[in-house]
Amino acid sequence: MVLSMPSQRLLDWFDVNERDLPWRRRDASAWHILVSEFMLQQTPVARVLQPWEQWIRRWPTPADMAAADGADVIRAWGKLGYPRRAQRLHACAKAIATEHDNVVPDDVDALLALPGVGEYTARAVACFAYGQPVPVVDTNVRRVIARACHGLADAPGPRRSDLDDALAIAPRTVDGEFADAAPRFSAALMELGALVCTARNPRCGECPLALSCAWVAAGRPAPTGPPKRTQRYEGTDRQARGRLLDVLRGCAGPVEQVRLDAAWPADPGQRSRALDSLLVDGLVEVTDDGLFRLGG
Repeated sequence: MVLSMPSQRLLDWFDVNERDLPWRRRDASAWHILVSEFMLQQTPVARVLQPWEQWIRRWPTPADMAAADGADVIRAWGKLGYPRRAQRLHACAKAIATEHDNVVPDDVDALLALPGVGEYTARAVACFAYGQPVPVVDTNVRRVIARACHGLADAPGPRRSDLDDALAIAPRTVDGEFADAAPRFSAALMELGALVCTARNPRCGECPLALSCAWVAAGRPAPTGPPKRTQRYEGTDRQARGRLLDVLRGCAGPVEQVRLDAAWPADPGQRSRALDSLLVDGLVEVTDDGLFRLGG
């Protein structure tokens, strides 16, 4: 099956509807874009905007962050969730500062060698920071391709063929080379999935691809697989971990066990499990006199 997509329609739509996100501006460096990609993992854009601005002001280069205390990095991560991302970003900054002369690499393989950088993040930085025509596939892109090209209501789980699909629909010149607009096309695909071709209540009447969309042509069939489970947060170990970290982030120095006990009193077993996992992850440390503090 040969995939195609009216790329110019999508690019024209993006020219009008692109969100003014700070990491997309001309003065955003590759480091700024890398920070945004770490923060945006499993986190909505609205929650990232303010922490990203604060982060960039405080640590405008990898070397600035590399010199920071690990506890300060975890504290600055605040309520973004999944705080191990902060640790990985800190380690990544150190590697860039020491191994790459404080410059984020522009090569996918070199990016993949950095701590905490996976396939998606490496490709996103190469594409959005350096304008390389490498395919960038996230949940939104998979959904747009599944609907527009395959006629499916939603995309199956991530597959290696996702990259092949993204390559197939990227705009090219008459000679078959990637067009200069290929990196912007990748950003436009993501934007369409985030704003119009959403998982719930897609607005097909506003979609620039509606006339050629295989899903629309098929009558917008419903998903055929089992319903996706919504991850709950209330009462989970994740919430317990967050409450314990909140206590430590709010204190200038180490705290006694009783302060942590008061943060999650309802289930002592779950609290102990959450604290143990924080210790294993290095997000929390025990001092020589038995007090608890942020790791790093």
